Order: sequence, then C-alpha cells, then structure tokens
Amino acid sequence: MAVNMTVAQIHPDSAVACCVPVSAPTLSDAEAEATARLFRVLGDSARVRILNLLATSDEPVCVCNLIEPLGLSQPTVSHHLKTLTDAGLLDREQRGKWAYFSLRPGATARLAGLLDFKECC
Repeated sequence: MAVNMTVAQIHPDSAVACCVPVSAPTLSDAEAEATARLFRVLGDSARVRILNLLATSDEPVCVCNLIEPLGLSQPTVSHHLKTLTDAGLLDREQRGKWAYFSLRPGATARLAGLLDFKECC
C-alpha cells in the first residue's frame, strides 16, 4: 500500500507533535486524520525495520548501510527514509554525497504517548 503524503500534510516539525493520544476524551476529525496518517507511515514493515535499525545504532546511519540489511534497492530505501523524515520521525544529515539518518530526538516518546492508555482507564 502506497502512502502518498506531501510536506504540507505532514511537516517534519509538527507531524508527531500534532497527534493527541488515542485515549484523549475526544478526538476531532482533524486529530483523528493526523493520527491515522502517522499510523499509515508506520504501517509498512520496511519502515518499521528502518526505525529498528536506527534505534539500535549509536550513530547516524548512512543510507548505503541500510540497503543490504533491508534487502531493498537504494531508490526504495530512499523513498521509505523520505517518508519517515517527512513524518517527523527521522533527522537527515548530508555528508558529501551520502545522507545519514537518525531518530529525531523525542519522536519515539511522542509516538509512545499516542498509545498511552493509563490516563483513560
């Protein structure tokens, strides 16, 4: 399933921050849609594996080092990385001709907060 998102739909500085926990007393249509878009980004196993590889690395990872572990072509890996970056989950750093990626600070905590049910029950 393709996830077609533009920067206007999910902006790196606000994507994860825009979403309220699903345990909130009420969700507006816009809040529910923003949260659903983020879950669609995470609904691809390659993207989940990318997050795993970056979460277990002490340093930013070059796109060239993600191709073999994922078993995907460079353009496909780059597409997934762009989607995750546009969703505000990754930071991208250009070093010469290669791009290096890392988890955006605070992104995982905000993701975890989306599913925090201790407030509701």
